[in-house]
Amino acid sequence: MGVLATSFVGFTSVTDCVPYFGGTYLQRLFSTFADGWPGAGLLLQRFLAGGGLVYRATFSLHLAARHDVAVSGILGAAAGLFIIAGLWTPVAGVVAAAAEGWLAFAQPDGALVPVVLGILALTLAMIGPGAWSVDARLFGRKQIEPEL
Repeated sequence: MGVLATSFVGFTSVTDCVPYFGGTYLQRLFSTFADGWPGAGLLLQRFLAGGGLVYRATFSLHLAARHDVAVSGILGAAAGLFIIAGLWTPVAGVVAAAAEGWLAFAQPDGALVPVVLGILALTLAMIGPGAWSVDARLFGRKQIEPEL
């Protein structure tokens, strides 16, 4: 246990190092959820990225001749819906970026749109969803009122 405490500075146990989909994981990832003008900007970015992912998947799904392109489109659309809702935004952003990266390499003639959508999704995974999201409601800081 002493080796663990010295190798991972700031962590006191193994469970502090392992990410999971509970409140602690997202709370450590984002110390605050931006509100005001930055939160509105993140909301617009979520709608743009998620809407683009869903639109691209539904538009190009019937054109998909290969199975791997269709699967990555479906993954991108599902991740886009999660991004729009602001639910599990870091995971959805990484999944969307991976799916769009796959589409960019699978169809190199029209790679501009997947690259842009992948970068938008990745920035949302890094920045966070903002105050107007399901993540902020589920995992944000809570104010506890004492009973008198």
